[in-house]
Amino acid sequence: MFRNHARRPRNDATPATLAASWLVGDQQGAQVLGAARRLLEAELIARAALPPPLAAVCKVARIERQQITLAVPSAAYASKLRQLAPRIVRLLHESGWNLNEIQVRVQAGLWQSQTKTAARQVIPLDNAALDAFDELRDNLRPGPLADAIGRLLNHHR
Repeated sequence: MFRNHARRPRNDATPATLAASWLVGDQQGAQVLGAARRLLEAELIARAALPPPLAAVCKVARIERQQITLAVPSAAYASKLRQLAPRIVRLLHESGWNLNEIQVRVQAGLWQSQTKTAARQVIPLDNAALDAFDELRDNLRPGPLADAIGRLLNHHR
């Protein structure tokens, strides 16, 4: 008459959800998860003080005592980040963080993980398009536009 209504993991749960639920149940795992959440929270606050290109590549690497370590993929980003350090510290203080020093680290490996470029899709021109450009070039007066269309035709043939 009585059924066992114990919760079972849902089949549509993502690996991240399953990992997080496992971490919460383990004491050491819960500490790791708490530290990760703190790092992400500080990262969101720090990113709010940064221009969008720098915010996209800046990561919080460590929070230790009253020092936060921020990682960026190149020296150019590090230089700009050092200029903005007082602003970041102020925002962190306003958000309740007791941090008074920022250390900046250059980690070239971040560049590869942050700069995922979409594959360029090239669709070659078919014969009808080439014929249309050919006709357009024939109807144009000589000049830069006609030259550009000629180069386009040479490239695609």
